[in-house]
Amino acid sequence: MTKTEINPPAGGKKTIVSEATAQEMLEANVHFGHKKSNWNPKMKPYVHGTKGNIYIIDLEKTMEQLEKAINFLKEIKRNNGKILFAETRPQGQTIIEEVAKDLRMPYVVARWIGGLLTNFKNLRKRVEYFIDLEKRKNEGDLKKYTKKEQLDFEREIEKLRKRFEGVRELDKLPEAVFVLSIKAQMTVIREAQKKNIPIVALADTDSDPNIVDYPIPANDESISSIKYIMTKIQEALKED
Repeated sequence: MTKTEINPPAGGKKTIVSEATAQEMLEANVHFGHKKSNWNPKMKPYVHGTKGNIYIIDLEKTMEQLEKAINFLKEIKRNNGKILFAETRPQGQTIIEEVAKDLRMPYVVARWIGGLLTNFKNLRKRVEYFIDLEKRKNEGDLKKYTKKEQLDFEREIEKLRKRFEGVRELDKLPEAVFVLSIKAQMTVIREAQKKNIPIVALADTDSDPNIVDYPIPANDESISSIKYIMTKIQEALKED
């Protein structure tokens, strides 16, 4: 495979990745970190250098870490484990939901379900109630109630669907949690840590990569960057 050196910014080092992959990541803005005034020194091992006032992520490290994360996730999938995908920010919600559905994995988008991991048994009862209520509606069992009561049930089902649709098949704690941003998804990460669930996450230059098990250094705000990383993960897990 053809290799290419990415010219380093001032004070940076040379990075060697496949030419095609390097170009794809550059076009997807995977390499752009945050401003110098907004960074975490613990990301230094994953930084390529600076350009102007912006930290540039080492794309070789991105590929190395992405490969490690993919291998870990593939092993879980081979063993019929569950990977919980979570994203509460608008820019990644659609992508996360689409990938999770395609891989038949649970997901949480928009708003995190507080206690989903740390209070799983009780939350699961609510999910089962939602599933049962929806089943009763589909089987016509709710028609015996008054129109007002049926309307109340409809509203409750819709409310529960928005909250629990992505985790209806999550009947036990997941074997891994995947988030698109360390800094933005600390609530999710803390719950996973309390239950000793391995965490895979995108690590931008403003985050602490040491608090997750599989950090993937990458721009975690750009839609194109998020889509690039998620597509690679989706393709790899679909092949397995």
